[in-house]
Amino acid sequence: MQNIEQRHISLDAMRGFAVMGILAMNIIGFAMPEWAYITPAAYGTDTLADQIAWAFSFIFIDGKMRGLFSLLFGASMMLIIDRATAKGESAAQVHYRRMAWLALFGLAHYFFIWFGDILFLYAIIGMIAFGFRDWPPAKLIKVAFIIFAVGLALWGAQFGGLQAFQYFATRPDASADMARQFRALMDGADLAFNIAPDLALHRGSYVAITVDKLDEWSAPLILVVQSVGETLPLMMIGMAMQKSGFMTGDWDAADYRRWVMRMVPAGLLLTAALAVWIVAVDFDRITALAVFYVWGVIPRLMLTIGYAAVLILRIGHYRNHPMLARVAAAGRAAFSNYLGTSIIMTTIFYGYGFGLFGHFGRAGLWLFVLGAWAVMLLWSKPWLMKFHYGPLEWLWRSLARGKMQAMRR
Repeated sequence: MQNIEQRHISLDAMRGFAVMGILAMNIIGFAMPEWAYITPAAYGTDTLADQIAWAFSFIFIDGKMRGLFSLLFGASMMLIIDRATAKGESAAQVHYRRMAWLALFGLAHYFFIWFGDILFLYAIIGMIAFGFRDWPPAKLIKVAFIIFAVGLALWGAQFGGLQAFQYFATRPDASADMARQFRALMDGADLAFNIAPDLALHRGSYVAITVDKLDEWSAPLILVVQSVGETLPLMMIGMAMQKSGFMTGDWDAADYRRWVMRMVPAGLLLTAALAVWIVAVDFDRITALAVFYVWGVIPRLMLTIGYAAVLILRIGHYRNHPMLARVAAAGRAAFSNYLGTSIIMTTIFYGYGFGLFGHFGRAGLWLFVLGAWAVMLLWSKPWLMKFHYGPLEWLWRSLARGKMQAMRR
């Protein structure tokens, strides 16, 4: 059994790539109105460079890094469970304490730092996934795909119906009543862009932003309901990957290459076709929502699995490269890097900081992404040469264990 000093570099490095990749999409949520994440028609695509930046992010990054993080969460959960069992500890107590504190961290992140938190989601789904810890890989994957299919069908019924309504309501022969209902829907609170209030809020004070999130107190719970059909299956697949040796690089290189060829070319082609569709309908918000929740889900899953195989191959090839060691260190301190990024970026963009919210296009935001990546790579490795954990990892572990953990090496 490996101890904390003998971590699998494949897991650490993949987590590092994932936390860096997540920022490449989260930057839109930090710097622009919320609708901008769903469709460029809402905000931030004024130049050709911005449009290229949107297409690149949509095809190669959007959802895939979050999916990879979900796989890794499931894999890491199995490592922690196995480690606790090997020490004669109660795996359930260790796990549920970790998840309870992670949920509290997530709520604090949501209410007091940034609305785009995923920690609470992961904590709640992680509590559910624990019940499947003893299942063999084949059963985990089978049930994961059943849950995935049910979730996709539910979203498909909702957004497929919405697209059908849009099609019939916008035809030249549509009845006046149907056309009126459609206009009312588009102008309603759920589908109207409402960019001006969003800009005013996030260019305002910390108190105003916090009060707004306190008013939306149920949002973290709603996210769990909305995301369980995708996040739980991904965690279960990650658990299966860890049990089978996929995540730790124990498979033959030829097997990883086969999974790359099965998943990546087709996934990219399908995602690119969806991007073309969105452009062809002039970034229509209903189409963009349907792609996000329904039509893009299967290609996103394909690329998530394909990217995992690609990364394991590359990590195995560059295992001794100094840059990979820095990426792996960023992955070991992923919790600190994730929350630290939220603190830094909200300070840069929100009104109580430098007030840059809404002042940059999508292409320009890459300057902030690259800068944050550089910070992650520069601080993580030197810190972990002196300390066992990242600062927030140490705090989380100490709280979950109920006692101060050794910090210095």
